[in-house]
Amino acid sequence: MKALEFRAGPQALAHLRQHGLRAHDVAAIPAAAGGPKGLILQALDQWLFGTWLPAAPRTRTLIGASVGSWRMAAACHTDPVAAFQRLGDLYCGQTYPAKPPPHLVTTIFKQFLHDIIGGHEAEIVSHPGNRLHILAVRGRGLLKAPKRRMTMAVGFAGAALANLRSRNGLAGHLERVVIGDPRDAADWLKTPFDGFTTHFAPLSADNVEEALLASGTLPMVMLPVPGVRHAPPGTYWDGGLIDYHLALPYARIAPQTAASNLVLYPHFGPQIVPGWLDKSLPWRRELKRQRHWFDNMLLVSPSKAFLQTLPRGKLPDREDLYHYGTDDAARIRNWKKAIGEAQRLRDEFAAFAENPDLSLVRPL
Repeated sequence: MKALEFRAGPQALAHLRQHGLRAHDVAAIPAAAGGPKGLILQALDQWLFGTWLPAAPRTRTLIGASVGSWRMAAACHTDPVAAFQRLGDLYCGQTYPAKPPPHLVTTIFKQFLHDIIGGHEAEIVSHPGNRLHILAVRGRGLLKAPKRRMTMAVGFAGAALANLRSRNGLAGHLERVVIGDPRDAADWLKTPFDGFTTHFAPLSADNVEEALLASGTLPMVMLPVPGVRHAPPGTYWDGGLIDYHLALPYARIAPQTAASNLVLYPHFGPQIVPGWLDKSLPWRRELKRQRHWFDNMLLVSPSKAFLQTLPRGKLPDREDLYHYGTDDAARIRNWKKAIGEAQRLRDEFAAFAENPDLSLVRPL
């Protein structure tokens, strides 16, 4: 039983045939939103950022939304293995009463983020090779500066209806904000590529915690973030609303001298869903007009057979909070069991990197 599946764009596949999979060729790593699903990548993340990539130093773009941004911030620690361990332990260990109010969820997540990165802000934003970019969204219209919960509810209902008609319709309600390492110009994102207005702001030691909170602030579940230092004024929410699985124009990333522009995407699923509101819209997953964006991407994800070996036969997810209710001990035990089982993902990827079996690679 194979635990991992590999999918590659045509340029990435040609590169693998010619050169194999070399850490030196990895130019960018995206990280998807998805809450507890991201926990399944802990062992792989620890090996990638603690062993494999550091052995081939170069400048790399790390870009994420929500839990993906938290993972990529962990990758920028001086000791990423310990940071990923801390992230997993703290995420699993969260407990909530039934129907927690937004202010309580916000307080818990603020403490969660502070416990992960507090005291490490400077090393995260000045990593010698990694260039972190955090995705958040800023409200427009009714969501620009909502004073009441009802205003937010009506605003997000309107956003969902607009998105149902067309993804560009969501752009009338939300804007993308990239809060990123000023050492990386991110030119590949600055020429418009979709209907969303995109703002850019510098990431620094004094706003990284705010940016990470904004990137993971769930609408109606948490209080909106009223602003992020050095970013455009406004009200901020989860970056996954626009960029759930980060369907971005990676093919624009220019290769460095004597190094490839390969994009390595450790993902918890085989598909790239554009926005959080597109999860239930299967036609949005086809991305026919955008397929060339992923020409230089190698996507790795757990196989269906692997998922069946996990507790409840699936990835950890937010639905578990309702399924287990107040039985936090059972949920924590099963989430940690899933994280332990995922060491097989790490081992299979390490074996593939050492000796790529291209018969395992499917088209992306």
